[in-house]
Amino acid sequence: MDAFAALPGIVFRRMASLAQSLSKMPIPKRTRRLQHRPYAHLADQERAAEPMAGRLKMQKSLNQIDAGALSTPGSNVVAQPPRWSGLRLALLAFAQFIIAIDYNIVYVALPDIGRDVGFTTQSLQWVVSAYAVAFGGFLLLGGRAADRLGPRRMFILALVLYGVSSFAGGFAPDALTLVVARAVQGLGGALLFPATLALINTSFAEGAERNRALAVWGATGSGGLAAGAIIGGVLTNGWGWQAVFFFTVPLALGAALIAAPALLAPDPVGKGQRRGFDLLGALVVTAAATLLVFGLASGPEAGWTTARSAGSLVVGVLLLCAFILIEKRVRDPLAPLRLFANRSLVTAMSVSFFHHMALSSGYYLLTTYFQNLLGYNALAAGLAFVPLGVLAMIGGGKGAALLLNNWGTRATMFAGMLIYGVGLVAIALALSPGGSYWAVLPGILIYGFGGGIAFTTLFVAAASGVAANEQGVASALGSTSLQIGAALGLAASLVVANVGLGGEAASATDVVNGLRMAGLFAAAAVFLGAVLALMLKQNPGIPQDAATTAEAA
Repeated sequence: MDAFAALPGIVFRRMASLAQSLSKMPIPKRTRRLQHRPYAHLADQERAAEPMAGRLKMQKSLNQIDAGALSTPGSNVVAQPPRWSGLRLALLAFAQFIIAIDYNIVYVALPDIGRDVGFTTQSLQWVVSAYAVAFGGFLLLGGRAADRLGPRRMFILALVLYGVSSFAGGFAPDALTLVVARAVQGLGGALLFPATLALINTSFAEGAERNRALAVWGATGSGGLAAGAIIGGVLTNGWGWQAVFFFTVPLALGAALIAAPALLAPDPVGKGQRRGFDLLGALVVTAAATLLVFGLASGPEAGWTTARSAGSLVVGVLLLCAFILIEKRVRDPLAPLRLFANRSLVTAMSVSFFHHMALSSGYYLLTTYFQNLLGYNALAAGLAFVPLGVLAMIGGGKGAALLLNNWGTRATMFAGMLIYGVGLVAIALALSPGGSYWAVLPGILIYGFGGGIAFTTLFVAAASGVAANEQGVASALGSTSLQIGAALGLAASLVVANVGLGGEAASATDVVNGLRMAGLFAAAAVFLGAVLALMLKQNPGIPQDAATTAEAA
């Protein structure tokens, strides 16, 4: 138990080390020439003045620096002392680790939860679905809240929600309490995800510096997904399913109450202008997104023609149309429609949809193959995902940063999606009734590496050309596409994999054929996403005025 108590500190130190190593990566000459750094001379002045200021003054001035003392007119980014940038990035990456691990950690504990808490076989899925529905439904509201109320404030609130709901989940006496706790965790994720991205995108200059920061963030998320299955298995086997929930409590509350106040600057104070909040739009789009995710999650279980599934989807689409009409008329919209004129953001949203269709399909395909055909228990299946997580960390970390800085966003996104799809095809073709883990391992490695590259690049593209005060909602739009794509991908995979399987027990050959078809279907979606990636401009992340200045120089 002592080892797990020390794990949060170990994880945070590892992320700080990763952030430091990526910050030392050389910036290619071409990118360095074009990179827009309007505040660089001010940062140099601060470093020159630091020895004279003394240690106490430097500590006191940290928040003053972040609040705008070193910012320049027209810049979306605030200069930071280099010594604090790595720690701050480690904290923001750590938040993504919490989101990723909390999504995945409960899977291996589901059988024990169902037995001890009193879920039925049909209702047990809501331990996972409650989190996914709340997360997907409240993302856009969370993004606009970060823009309006401040990303630091929402960051801390979201982590507190995570910690409190995890504590309540561990003590849940019945199924309803546990489902509510999981829904509150999903709400915390919906607030935390866009706030974290907004803090990254407004703290690091667009171009190579932001690419490296998002690479650390993306690699940490991939690591969290891999670690969740392993840690969940160890905790469940050693201390029971309750430990899966208690594990998150010190991580979230420690980051919220200790690290965030010390490392994150206070949110900027308004300049005296009162800005409205589109409450009607927020309620309508939250209901629309929630019903869409709920309908997609319910289809395989309840049937696609039932009121629960089809009715939810129809009402969700109607509410989405109503939301668009509201945004056209309201003075201060929740999601300004001008954002959809940003080709980079719209392309990122489209590709995100197909990326997570393949992610949920791939996890379903591999989990079913490992446990139902290879006979792995939950812990062994979790360990089987470790190579995927490691390659996703490498691809989403140093791999994505290197390619982005040398090739640009369009070529990197296309290459990442192409590799991702090739890996999924390799996995699907390697499945066989009498197969082994080693037969699918090459495809798993390719799939993880390409998926990691593409994931990081998606959010580089989504943030490009977006104003600082709209980074939260832009990130939320991209991540909402991810969630809807994941829900549709899982639902479609269940349908395709079970076509031809009757009510009676199916043979291993029939199951493998169904899984193979589901894998190839998901791969086709990935290749379509790769084609859509070509819609990006060659270098969307470099401001035009910066490029013009660089060429003139």
